[in-house]
Amino acid sequence: MNESLLRFRDFIGDLLETVAIALLIFVVLHSSIGNYRVEKSSMENTLLPRDRLVVDRLAYFHLDAGQIDNSIPVFDVWDEGRLFFPIRTPKREDIVVFNFPNDPNRDFVKRIIGLPGEMVSIKNGEVFIDGLGLDEPYISAKDSDNMKPILVPQNSYFVLGDNRHASSDSRHWGSVSIDQIVGKVLMRYWPISQFSLLGAEKT
Repeated sequence: MNESLLRFRDFIGDLLETVAIALLIFVVLHSSIGNYRVEKSSMENTLLPRDRLVVDRLAYFHLDAGQIDNSIPVFDVWDEGRLFFPIRTPKREDIVVFNFPNDPNRDFVKRIIGLPGEMVSIKNGEVFIDGLGLDEPYISAKDSDNMKPILVPQNSYFVLGDNRHASSDSRHWGSVSIDQIVGKVLMRYWPISQFSLLGAEKT
């Protein structure tokens, strides 16, 4: 086999390897990072209509602890229904994209306010968690809304829009299951003038 043919084969091999790596990177990024466009004004002034967001789909990757216990019968350390989050658990003030509970074909973006097992109530627009007032610096104007205490179910999260006057949220249709959450909003990349990293780390 002559030298030119060997070089051609090496070139084709390198090309196929490069294409395979590029495809693998594309699949990984596509499965872990999502793009979301804000459609409504429910998150003003944090997010505005037509803002473009980057969403981390793997942020809340979780395993059912019951299945882990069943696969390792020697250990029984978790209650039934407990979830294990190897990366991070959803935290208060995280901004998340999720499937609307009443129509899974629609995606909403809201802020996590109540965590599993917490009692959430609202008095004259002020949110209380287990009876303690919640500091909400991201709200530009409070409303006069009232809501009787609601217990956030296991593996679910109570979400609200920052613009309470114009938000359809957990006050109206209940908490969001972890399985309905698409991911955590990482940043706003459009418009360029409003580029910002998003997401609080409070617990």
